[in-house]
Amino acid sequence: MADESTTVVNPTQEDVFVRGLSEVVGGPLGEHAARPRRGAKLLTPARVVMVLAVLVFCLHWVQKSPCQDGSWQNFSQYRNFCYTDVLALYYAEHLSDGAVPYYDWPVEYPVLTGAFMGVLGLPVHDLAMHSGGLNQGEAFYNLNALVLSAFGIAAIAVVLALRRRRPWDAAMFALAPALVVTATVNWDLLAVGLTVFFVYAWARRRPVLAGVMLGLAVAAKFYPFLFAGPLLVLALRTGRWRAALITVGTAAATWLAVNAPVFLVPSAQGNWARFFVLSNTRGIDWGTLWYMGTHVEFPWGTGIGVINDLGNNIDALNYLIYGLLLLCCIGVAWVALTAPRAPRLSQLLFLVVAIFLLTSKVWSQQFVLWLIPLAVLARPRWGAYLAWQVAEIGYFLAFYAQMLNVNGRFVIPEGTFLTAAALRWVTVAVMVYFVVRDIRHPQLDVVRRTYDEDPDGGDFNGLPGPHRYETLLVRFEEWYNELRGGWRSRPEREDDRLAREGALDPQPVDG
Repeated sequence: MADESTTVVNPTQEDVFVRGLSEVVGGPLGEHAARPRRGAKLLTPARVVMVLAVLVFCLHWVQKSPCQDGSWQNFSQYRNFCYTDVLALYYAEHLSDGAVPYYDWPVEYPVLTGAFMGVLGLPVHDLAMHSGGLNQGEAFYNLNALVLSAFGIAAIAVVLALRRRRPWDAAMFALAPALVVTATVNWDLLAVGLTVFFVYAWARRRPVLAGVMLGLAVAAKFYPFLFAGPLLVLALRTGRWRAALITVGTAAATWLAVNAPVFLVPSAQGNWARFFVLSNTRGIDWGTLWYMGTHVEFPWGTGIGVINDLGNNIDALNYLIYGLLLLCCIGVAWVALTAPRAPRLSQLLFLVVAIFLLTSKVWSQQFVLWLIPLAVLARPRWGAYLAWQVAEIGYFLAFYAQMLNVNGRFVIPEGTFLTAAALRWVTVAVMVYFVVRDIRHPQLDVVRRTYDEDPDGGDFNGLPGPHRYETLLVRFEEWYNELRGGWRSRPEREDDRLAREGALDPQPVDG
């Protein structure tokens, strides 16, 4: 394998889409072009990416600046596309009154996010009480924007560290258009940063640290709990359970440790549970598959009858959504277990989060942040990625237009909003298709072309040969082929079984 410190993949040579764009500035880099030695060039790819990251977060701050003073007159937060929960919830969650999250007020987020809000918000309130003229909301937003931007920049730096031979992949993260407009709409960058730290710790074979990062991420935003599934599926695929179980166990212990100071206080237990109660009782939200199903126009009426009924029966809707998510995750597990090579960890992480959003009843605009780093790690190809980002920007603009609509300021017809939501849904589904295709056909995976093993694989790398799960799959394959008419003869099946169990000099499956 080539030396990681000296070999850098150039996207103009690898990616057809980028190669086409490069014609505007003279075409792709030639195969025999001279490259400066390491350290001989000031603007290395990694430094360029980090500079771009800082500039993007500065641009985001400017984009949100019309809303920072909290003077939202005549729906200016929608007209200027600058609404942020960070500012609105400073007052709604009574941080402006000095209320301690969970103990004095039932914050609607998981405990680590509530603690983050309190750690930054209560000093701002205290400062305002001792110094006149301070705009509490503006100070709180700017402090949050600074810290959240640090988490975002750190996450981009970690992606660079995970892809030392592919530094321009991190530019996909840093330059994501959706990052510019949603970075501080809510506190999601806290969880996003922690999930990327989890991937890095796992890749460096630090299962305890990976578990701590994963547990903290779940304590910030609940979606990373899905990551336990890919870890366990790959452990089943590879037969390497120890590190995966340590990570999952440490994550559970970390989550319990973070939640215990609130949950174990009788007066705060009800406030602690607010997040789970709201998640369970919340109805169909903007832009989801279910929203589209209840608002699509037919000649005979609005909405699909069955979905309309589900909108009035939240319990049934929850059961359906959880059932669909479970079935899709089982499908992902099947793809992972039957693929020619063990999938890369980031591919499975992306799939479970994308499926969660595609089937969910809530898909807030800032949830795109969950997917961006996972998409970059799973499939660093610019074409489909940019198509998805364009769709996200389209939905972002349509959403604020829709907010003006419902407040009596007609901007766009309902059909335009539905189209934007559908395009977002379809482009994410297309990304899912491409990742699944890369898993089924590893030769199409550009990361596989660069690295002999999964750069995020950690303890799952370095496999010597066939793995334990294969005996079960061979039995299933035999049964399945018998149902289809038994196109393979019994001696052939027996030879195959012996080969896979090691009696006939088996060949490595995962290389």
